[in-house]
Amino acid sequence: MTRRKIPAVFIRGGTSKGVFFKEADLPKDRAVRDEIFLQVIGSPDPYGRQLNGMGGGLSSVSKVVILAPSDRPDADIDYTFVQVTVDKPIADYSQTCGNLSSAVGPFAVEEGLVTCADGEALVRVYNTNTAKIYHARFPVRDGIAVETGDYAMSGVSGTGALVTLDYVNPGGALTGAFLPSGKPVDTLDLSGGAAIEASLVDATSPVAFVRAADLGKTGTESPDALEADTAFMAQMDEIRRAAGVRMGLGTSPAEVPLSTPKIAIVSPAAAYTTISDTRIEGQAHDIAIRIVSMERVHKAVTGTGAMCLAAACQVPDSVPGAIVGARTAGAEIRIGSPSGTLPVAASASKDATGHWQAEKVTVFRTQRRLMEGAVTLPYI
Repeated sequence: MTRRKIPAVFIRGGTSKGVFFKEADLPKDRAVRDEIFLQVIGSPDPYGRQLNGMGGGLSSVSKVVILAPSDRPDADIDYTFVQVTVDKPIADYSQTCGNLSSAVGPFAVEEGLVTCADGEALVRVYNTNTAKIYHARFPVRDGIAVETGDYAMSGVSGTGALVTLDYVNPGGALTGAFLPSGKPVDTLDLSGGAAIEASLVDATSPVAFVRAADLGKTGTESPDALEADTAFMAQMDEIRRAAGVRMGLGTSPAEVPLSTPKIAIVSPAAAYTTISDTRIEGQAHDIAIRIVSMERVHKAVTGTGAMCLAAACQVPDSVPGAIVGARTAGAEIRIGSPSGTLPVAASASKDATGHWQAEKVTVFRTQRRLMEGAVTLPYI
């Protein structure tokens, strides 16, 4: 009996890693696909390490990407993201990944899904998870995406070629509105009669932003320190689920998906030490964020979380907007994450009816193809 093999590529995109497939190489039945993804990544793993697969025990490295040529006139490629839960048999399609988005265009070029001349490539990507378009720009030489360059990303060792991602009209990716409740700040009721203010924002992905100080935190803590506070983590999940209901992502807290919305604490810029023991001074960033992804505090910040934060900073009365102060449309925000700082630019304004609309978000990433060939698995 021979092993079953499926062509695949293992890629780092931004601060994430995932297994990339061409849709044509996968079975059409979604249930069969999902079982393949679970086996490839190594889930569920009660030990939380995914040693029997290609995952790494964290949400940021437990991911799958499916790509196919697009039939849409405004897109070249269709991109479907799958978040694989580490300890449960779940393949989640309810969100997207901003970090792995940086590797979609280069993969499409190298796999012959799109054709680009040498120079700066422009690949228009349709994300099936959110029904949104983004444009990826990156250098191509001899038909291959250039990976070497001098752009340094916080959370990634070394440097690489710059990948610029422009998200067009990113508001309402999953909820249908940039501010799903219609308000820049909501008051969420919690257990025991408690309540907390949060900004519920959906730009590339839904996130609930809470003041770190309202939860007794500075917002500059390390991920390990935050996770060690079990009461804090439980409160963050309660807030996240209450926010999910308010955003229309579930009819009850129990029905809100594990993956979305994300929940983040934000705080004014202040000096802190990164997970690589690098000192970041307060003047080096505009706002600090610590974001929870799949019940773990992210070691950096999710790509979509950073983009959503930049868009939220455009709304002066929101929790993030009040921290950074008035910003012009298209202004760059320097975000302080546990791995360092990253710049994100965003534009947002009120429409004729007085409702806030997110017009564009731009983020900068690097990517690198790590391994190519085929994944192996037994017949299923």
